[in-house]
Amino acid sequence: MYRYDEFDHRFVRERVGQFRDQVERRLGGELSEAEFKPLRLMNGVYLQLHAYMLRVAIPYGTLSSAQMRRLAEIADTYDKGYAHFTTRQNVQYNWPKLKDMPDLLDDLADVEMHAIQTSGNCIRNVTTDQWAGVAADEVADPRPVCELLRQWSSLHPEFSFLPRKFKIAVTGAPRDRAAVAVHDIGLRMHVNADGARGWEVLAGGGQGRTPMIAITVREFLPEAELLGYLEAVMRVYNLHGRRDNKYKARIKILVHELGADAFRAQVEAEYAKLGSPTVDVEQRELERISAYFAPPVYDELDETCVPFELAKNENREFAWWVKSNVSAHKVSGYAIVNISLKPTGGIPGDATSQQMFVVADLAEQYSHAEIRVTHRQNLVLPDVRLSDLYTLWIELNSAELATANVGLIGDIVACPGLDYCALATARSIPIAQDVSERFEDLKRQHDIGSLTINISGCINACGHHHVGHIGILGLDKKGEEFYQITLGGSSDENASIGTILGPGFAGDQVADAIETIVETYLGLRADDEPFIETYRRVGAKPFKEALYETA
Repeated sequence: MYRYDEFDHRFVRERVGQFRDQVERRLGGELSEAEFKPLRLMNGVYLQLHAYMLRVAIPYGTLSSAQMRRLAEIADTYDKGYAHFTTRQNVQYNWPKLKDMPDLLDDLADVEMHAIQTSGNCIRNVTTDQWAGVAADEVADPRPVCELLRQWSSLHPEFSFLPRKFKIAVTGAPRDRAAVAVHDIGLRMHVNADGARGWEVLAGGGQGRTPMIAITVREFLPEAELLGYLEAVMRVYNLHGRRDNKYKARIKILVHELGADAFRAQVEAEYAKLGSPTVDVEQRELERISAYFAPPVYDELDETCVPFELAKNENREFAWWVKSNVSAHKVSGYAIVNISLKPTGGIPGDATSQQMFVVADLAEQYSHAEIRVTHRQNLVLPDVRLSDLYTLWIELNSAELATANVGLIGDIVACPGLDYCALATARSIPIAQDVSERFEDLKRQHDIGSLTINISGCINACGHHHVGHIGILGLDKKGEEFYQITLGGSSDENASIGTILGPGFAGDQVADAIETIVETYLGLRADDEPFIETYRRVGAKPFKEALYETA
């Protein structure tokens, strides 16, 4: 795990001091809200419906136990005893007071955390695969590159005031768990025929009111040329991106309007002008950073563990949890544990301070004191022995953190919606709760199998509804909340944007509509065919007919 150097510490503390002065001037009336807004946004502070909200960066989704404990303490000290984990691997606090923000940021700085560039028209928190470094299918751990990008992009003088916010995602595995195709820039690690590693560079993906899948700008970029090439992409965007219309300001619009070939040509021309001045520096810095991500010392364990297998055979609930929440590790005798923050009827992504303390303790005891945050608003313990899984499950269960639904229909992604967000047009949380309660039966969830539901409370798509197998978008219709349903979205290596089925539903009709879709799927699937494969085979027509047959 990366550790701050002297510059990092000084940089973050100085930024907190600057913001403390800005807050004092705002509270004292020297700054108007209009003058203060760009300053607070650069420090991750939003003004929501009821209070200020702080978004804290969790670079590449990696936390230490000490950092998780501090997040729990902050929830108790400055909020209402809980925090919200987001689809960008960040954490948000919905109720801190403005006067307390500088102290809160100081507390974060004590454990090498901050809220810089979690908002504003800049390069946001760089995200990656939540299983980075431990996934069985991984080509290379992408986190050192993510850290390199974090350092390169932090207050970059050329890219601090872009036409619009900018998001980068990186994956080092053939199975895309980082949603790279729906990012402004996505990076996929490949190995060529000569055994050399390099990057597939994608650009122009995104969701919001104009969802698009990214194009491949360069199929194979040598690993050591990354920063120079990304600088070329950023320069083309910074030069030509729309600044007169925020709805057309993202790089996806530029790529669409120029066309893929013209955009690639401009990037390659800019890269040729730049040359490769950073290659040697980048390589040395990447080697230095990589040392911080050296794997822990693993014990030599057998591939199978008899007590673990016996526990699965004797305890059905434990077996369900293993099936859905435990994933393959690259080291024999170890497993990746996915902790669901989606209890039946709960608020997706929310964790109480007590639960965060528990996770911190369990990570220290069972997983080398390391925790990950996922794009689907869950947590991960990346390095757990098979022999410890049953005991860990019991402890998670006692903290209401052992819901066996990761990757299933109960593992719903939802933005805060109209309960908190000033931009929302409808509520997301009650819809997620209704659907969760409708499919409460875990046996049924496991019978249904892999199926993602994503809910957004407005067209900005913070709930990533466009790439849910089932997407739900809340809209205002003459003062009433209605919910539009899409099918066929996906954020993996076969990324796709969902198709709108038809007219929207009132809030109290959504769970029934999802029930109809699920039952239609079960009647159509071949053997254990996952929902997304059935949908791609049969198309939208049978679902549409089932859903609107009584309309």
